[in-house]
Amino acid sequence: MKRRKLGSEGLEVSAIGLGCMGMSAFYTGGQDRDEALATIDHALDMGIDLIDTADMYGRGENERLVGEVVRKRRDEVVLATKFGHVYEGERLAGVNGRPEYVRQACDASLGRLGIDTIDLYYLHRVDPQVPIEETVGAMAELVEAGKVRYLGLSEAAPGTLRRAAAVHPISALQTEYSLWTRDPEGELLGATRELGIGFVPYAPLGRGFLAGRFHGPDELEPDDTRRDHPRFQGENLRQNQALAERVRRLAQEKGWTPAQLALAWLLHQGEDIVPIPGTKRRERLEENAGAVDIRLSAEDLGRLEEEVPPGAAAGQRYPDSAMSRIDRDD
Repeated sequence: MKRRKLGSEGLEVSAIGLGCMGMSAFYTGGQDRDEALATIDHALDMGIDLIDTADMYGRGENERLVGEVVRKRRDEVVLATKFGHVYEGERLAGVNGRPEYVRQACDASLGRLGIDTIDLYYLHRVDPQVPIEETVGAMAELVEAGKVRYLGLSEAAPGTLRRAAAVHPISALQTEYSLWTRDPEGELLGATRELGIGFVPYAPLGRGFLAGRFHGPDELEPDDTRRDHPRFQGENLRQNQALAERVRRLAQEKGWTPAQLALAWLLHQGEDIVPIPGTKRRERLEENAGAVDIRLSAEDLGRLEEEVPPGAAAGQRYPDSAMSRIDRDD
């Protein structure tokens, strides 16, 4: 497996990672704990060592799941997890970036994972009520204490990134980026490159849509959260199906799968980019890993730009409630 560097502090990882969210939460249908564990193990066997989880995935269950493998193969893993989302009962109540909560959340994650140190610790969403300097300052204390090796942010705006990096080096920014989510291009990617921050795209396959996994909401389980996403509804869905079909057709011409083409396109956007496609099955893991060896020509890239240009996807990427938690420079 080829490798890339995240940030300027020496963090080296596999060229693609493994997102583990769907193994425990949000994307339902056929969750299989044994197969999930086997998939994480297989990723490490293949040299995919960036394993990504978060404390909110299954309310801690995903960290426990990942921890079962990580504890046995600790030296082979670059373990990334995230904190910040808080619940009241079963309801997501918002974001907490207060210093005392930073320390509390880290200790809780370490306990669920069963390890002593988190390799890459992300603030999952920026708390608008707490200066980013205070949150990152507390995260930096975790580095000093040996509980965390590197720091990251998720869905942070350029101005927030600059303020955070002035407190402590930030190794990675995790934000949605794919052929149908081109928002990071321009100012955000410009800021990460100016600051020497690696870029980790989540949902690089459009939540499975670009990979041709399904064609409509009726194929999703009733509690699958994608049903609530505007891009999976009504006229938006019909327009987006046409985009997915274009990706499928281009991939078929080359003998690749749509997922491989979508991931290869991301990998060609810069050596500082490390996508983390999520899967809970070994078969899909191997398919995704094949993207690393694909070489896209200038003609291939040009055709993709024509067929799936920036802004082509219909609908915003989250419901309003989730979009309100995305950090912006206003």
